[in-house]
Amino acid sequence: MKINPGDVVLLTGASGGIGVHFVRALAKLKARLVLAAYPGNLLAGLRLEIEKGGCESVEMSCDLREPEQRAKLAKLAFDRFGRVDVLINNAGVEFNSYYHELSEAQIGEVLAVNLTAPMMLTRLLLPAMLARKRGHIINIASLAGKSGPAFQEPYAATKAGLIAFTASLRSTYRAQGISASAVVPGFVEAGIYARLKVKAGVPAPRLVGVSQPESVVAAVLRAIEGDHPEIIVNPTPIRPLLAFTALFPGAGEWLTGKIGTNDFFRRAVEAGKKAAP
Repeated sequence: MKINPGDVVLLTGASGGIGVHFVRALAKLKARLVLAAYPGNLLAGLRLEIEKGGCESVEMSCDLREPEQRAKLAKLAFDRFGRVDVLINNAGVEFNSYYHELSEAQIGEVLAVNLTAPMMLTRLLLPAMLARKRGHIINIASLAGKSGPAFQEPYAATKAGLIAFTASLRSTYRAQGISASAVVPGFVEAGIYARLKVKAGVPAPRLVGVSQPESVVAAVLRAIEGDHPEIIVNPTPIRPLLAFTALFPGAGEWLTGKIGTNDFFRRAVEAGKKAAP
């Protein structure tokens, strides 16, 4: 499948982090865009920017934790454009913390935004995609869902869930013209990582590296056009480490610890504690 001019793309997390880069890239392709973010203060300015270039769009401040809001977002897309060709589940939240110090509300928020919302939005849009025998779902996961870093239990669990959800969708619906892809970035110079880097006072470990947002955007377009099940986005080769860890979990855990990712997250937690009133 290729995104053609006039195709309709629904994007969550549209005005923060990587989302802005998705919007600009999709606008260049002349797609019609349904943009969702929460609280969405920057959406109007973003729409003004892309519509000057001829991109048709609609926006919604959408709290993805709320079922009624998700249903309203899907209805907005169908009412305005009549269909959705591509869903990009990009919105995500995280709390970098000792797990036992998180509140149930914080854990619930991560689960709702990162995993429940993508699953439910997909469910809302699938019937119309099936009727047209055309559609692609992109789930923005994370290497956290494959490596399980320290201090990231809810986030890692939801991203692992997205990867499994994507695989099941492909197995069920590809024969009917609907496909799905998981795009799995490591650290990206935007959004969540940018905030963590400030807290930690140091960049991500050099052996892991940091990708640019444009690399994630390119991976999403490549996943759609090539119907790839999964694309990992990272400046250094990470699949060998993942494969080694799958074969030798104990040794892989030790090696992952030596790389420094866990220490990076620990630094951010400790800095946050010191800064707390």
